[in-house]
Amino acid sequence: MKAMILALRNFWKWSLKRFNPNNRVGFLWLLTLFFWAKTLLAYFLDFGGLGASDPIQFFIMIINPFAVMIIVFSLSSFIKRKLPFYITAIVIDILLTLLLYVNCISYREMTSFVSVNQMLGYSKINQGLGGASISLMRIQDFFYWLDLVVITILLVIKKIKMQETPITKHNSILGLSLGILALFFNLFLADCSRPQLLTRGFDDTYMVKYMGINFYTIEDAVNTVQIDALRSSAKPNDISKVRSYVKSHYAKANSKYYGIAKGKNVIIIHLESFQQFSIDQKINGKEVTPFLNSLYHGKDTISFSNFFNEVGQGKTSDAENMLETSTFGLPSGSVFTKYASNTFQAMPAIISQRLGYSTAVFHGNVASFWNRNTVYKSMGYQHFFDASFYDVSGEKSESWGLKDKLLFKDSVAYLEKLQQPFYVKYLTVTNHYPFTLDTVDQDPNFKTSDTDDPIINNYFITNHYLDQSVKEFYSYLSKAGLLKNSIIIIYGDHYGISESENKTLASVIGKNPTTWTANDDVQLQRVPFMIDIPGSKLGHIDKTYGGEIDVLPTLEHLLGISTKRYIQFGQDLFSKQHKQLVAFRDQDFTTPKYTYTAGKLWDNKTDKVIPTSSISKALAKKVSTWQKAVNKELNLSDELIYKDLLRFYKPKGFKTVNPKNYDYGVSATKRALNKQNRILGSKSTSLWSRNGDKSTASLYKTDAPELYYPRVSWGRIQIRNPDDNGE
Repeated sequence: MKAMILALRNFWKWSLKRFNPNNRVGFLWLLTLFFWAKTLLAYFLDFGGLGASDPIQFFIMIINPFAVMIIVFSLSSFIKRKLPFYITAIVIDILLTLLLYVNCISYREMTSFVSVNQMLGYSKINQGLGGASISLMRIQDFFYWLDLVVITILLVIKKIKMQETPITKHNSILGLSLGILALFFNLFLADCSRPQLLTRGFDDTYMVKYMGINFYTIEDAVNTVQIDALRSSAKPNDISKVRSYVKSHYAKANSKYYGIAKGKNVIIIHLESFQQFSIDQKINGKEVTPFLNSLYHGKDTISFSNFFNEVGQGKTSDAENMLETSTFGLPSGSVFTKYASNTFQAMPAIISQRLGYSTAVFHGNVASFWNRNTVYKSMGYQHFFDASFYDVSGEKSESWGLKDKLLFKDSVAYLEKLQQPFYVKYLTVTNHYPFTLDTVDQDPNFKTSDTDDPIINNYFITNHYLDQSVKEFYSYLSKAGLLKNSIIIIYGDHYGISESENKTLASVIGKNPTTWTANDDVQLQRVPFMIDIPGSKLGHIDKTYGGEIDVLPTLEHLLGISTKRYIQFGQDLFSKQHKQLVAFRDQDFTTPKYTYTAGKLWDNKTDKVIPTSSISKALAKKVSTWQKAVNKELNLSDELIYKDLLRFYKPKGFKTVNPKNYDYGVSATKRALNKQNRILGSKSTSLWSRNGDKSTASLYKTDAPELYYPRVSWGRIQIRNPDDNGE
């Protein structure tokens, strides 16, 4: 017993000597231990445990922060001079903490980690966040910064003394070696638990769970540099294999539907964060979306019940990219924020050049959000009516932009001056996380769910508001005579309720939360996709499996545009050759019978995992074929974007878009529209001209209370149009 007490006493004295913050080694260990504690706080409180499911994974999570921290802090130990050493150590800690905290904020909203691409495009994204970023803050945020404040104060008041004597070169090398050894040990454990972690490109969550947030960022940075190098090294013949794939993947148009919407206006209504489960959903006996339900089951609407979002980190921007170009989003980051200068062969340019359509986007947020003001020009959009075109002051906006009822109403002044036929897209925003809506805008006759999660409860409130907004817009289209001459595309861009909240949601949508599975998470990735062709009487619910990548070729064929000459990865949903294989950005996939996710094969009918031992050779061969097909199309799409390969390919009759030809400034846009209508005179096809050069705004009826609010000097979003140049 005495020997044990003596040993413990000696260990305590040794620890005090080694980890005493008054010497440099002890100070670095103090920073390391505090940062380790903060990282674990993030892992379990903000990242939801990262899906760790066994003791080995939990152990790896607990130790994985150490390796990179030891390496980084060991590098600072080579600094000999006192003040530079301590300043460097504190600055490193601040930067690492900032990286950790930014990832916490990102994960709370997007359930994903911040990539280097997103960091490079951060200013473009952050300009649109407004008050939403404040709503993402949590009580635990205080603890991410507390240690830095306390340590800095203790240094200033000299409770922690700065040691003059530098760390010896021998000890610095020893510390660096320890960090490298810890890194290899971490890699060994990770490979044992998840083989080929670094080579297969698993979901980012896997990388953070096994290797830590710092390693993930470094690995992503290396990949980013490699990708940039790829673009520089690209050669014209690199497009050949992409063209070969697209040619072999082509799905012939269905003669029943080809060209049935030729010459009609195209109106795309983008339902922000709207999922399929809200269609026909009732809360407390009331339909959440009665108008959308009527369209979904309408006599003129073709509705797809197995249509999935396929977005990655770019979320809304990924959905837009797929809709306009039929190429996938990236495995990390966003095409819009990182590759805006790429060559695009997008629908706005195609439909304008081939069919003479006017093109425009209506959106109530700032032009630079998701870098849209740049990307839209590269895509060939002639007009972009962003927040600067409307009164977004005071309570007329929520944190993501102008409220939907007001967006639709206020857009009429510009929509009616576009030459017909036109191709326009409406980006709604009110149904966006955190789904806040002023009480005055809420329907008093609709009572939402009563879960313990306010996000879910609020979600149905903003769903209902969005439904009312679309109904009002439809009413105007009908009164103005536009409805009968248009095809309306309605789609949801991505999930609104994150996976961490799905079990709470389960009971609301008639599911059992105790038996919720990874396959249920996948099935909830369904979003609405409706094609409304007034007067067609083609309405039905189509059970074909498809995704956002398939929208463009489907629409092109409806308009009578052959897709053979274009590089597009989707297939016409009406084609008899359509392969019902839906690829997700993380390389998982789903088919009518099976879903592959979380490293397992699921039976969609039973919602059960199919044990490996029960998979027949024939099924195993099918799964392997499907996986290879998914990997191939994702990889080829990535290569196309990374290398900007479309600059080497010019489809027949296609004129390369020059972004400099477009000016989205408010004054310039108004002048151009008025001038065009004036010059065309009796040949003008705009609604304004056909109404005797008078506005149709009086036909629009809305119950939005803010319609009568005066313009005020404050607002929930900052208005900035990069093209206005002070006008």
